[in-house]
Amino acid sequence: MAQNIFIGKEIRRGRSLSLDEKEMERQTEELMKKVRVEVSPDTRVSRLTVAQQQMVEIAKAFSYHSRVIIMDEPTAALSGSEILRLFELIQDMKKSGISIVYISHRMDEIKRICDRATIMRDGQYITTVNVADVTIDSIIAQMVGREINYVRNEKNVHEISDEVILEVRDLCWKNRVKHVSFQLRRGEILGFAGLMGAGRTEVARAVFGAEKKDSGTILVRGKEVVIHSPFDAVAAGISYLSEDRKRYGLLLPMSAEENISLASLDRLCKTLGRVDGGRCREEAEHYVKLLKIKTPDIGKRVMELSGGNQQKIIIAKWLLKDNDILIFDEPTRGIDIGAKEEICDLLLELARMGKSIIMISSEMQELMKVCDRVVVMHEGVVTGELNVEEATQEQIMTLASAAQ
Repeated sequence: MAQNIFIGKEIRRGRSLSLDEKEMERQTEELMKKVRVEVSPDTRVSRLTVAQQQMVEIAKAFSYHSRVIIMDEPTAALSGSEILRLFELIQDMKKSGISIVYISHRMDEIKRICDRATIMRDGQYITTVNVADVTIDSIIAQMVGREINYVRNEKNVHEISDEVILEVRDLCWKNRVKHVSFQLRRGEILGFAGLMGAGRTEVARAVFGAEKKDSGTILVRGKEVVIHSPFDAVAAGISYLSEDRKRYGLLLPMSAEENISLASLDRLCKTLGRVDGGRCREEAEHYVKLLKIKTPDIGKRVMELSGGNQQKIIIAKWLLKDNDILIFDEPTRGIDIGAKEEICDLLLELARMGKSIIMISSEMQELMKVCDRVVVMHEGVVTGELNVEEATQEQIMTLASAAQ
């Protein structure tokens, strides 16, 4: 961790200019205390959670003692308490004369901590407003060029079969998933709500075989399946879109076409296992058009696309695979308002087509708009299950805040 924070500005000592590891670790410890993360300075960053990695980046920014700091979606992977701490640090920096450019798709954050907001759409400048003088709805409308409706209405309703397509019984993993059970029906969108660290992602990864469960039973269409790895899960008809798309969902240096085709190469090969390039291009172009992915061409490297278009590339990959069970983990994290609405509409359309969807999200408005039922978790335990038609955000937060 210390090496990440001091890369390019290493502290050296003596005539030999050897690295002063102890001093870098001491300063790293001070910086991490400032952002209230208690992790040893010699911990490998690869072993940190996404939220902890984000806080390391924030600590690194503080270490430069800059007069201007640009923060691009700094809270995307942070919990409520970590966000509050970051806001306190931002206020302290403002008081000390540091200027901050704060990029975020979370409108409540813009309203809470910013003085002015510059609005952009499709790479073009729209306007700059004094935040105190405008509403969140007016900012969103200018961002997407139209009003966004978060209310659940008749177009969100879809037919749900009585058939249970996925059932999880008494799932346990380490001390982070504790006897979790739930059912998912054909054509249903099942939401998972909870605060950071509640165990939602751990449930998804255990079901998908990305983590080896300690106990529990997984049934697909009423038959028990043994899942030791993601390969087994995909073979059983389960797809998983990770919350960390760059780390687990994409091969960033590869093209949009290659990423979309990756999970379906077994169906896109000619005799003797040779990849059918023409078919790969045809399928990739179909899904780029279907999902309105903004890319100059399908040969464009995914690392050069926006976050929203990267997310759509992953969705295209799993749509091409055509599995019936889709797990979406924070599908709208770090993408713009317009792309969020498109993805929510896509989930609803997939449900109408008979796909069964699990949606893990920290955005309660999205859960309430898109999902049919919501399972709420707290510290690895399911604390409640609510029908969205009757549930309120207050009920969800109550269940998410403390085990009942």
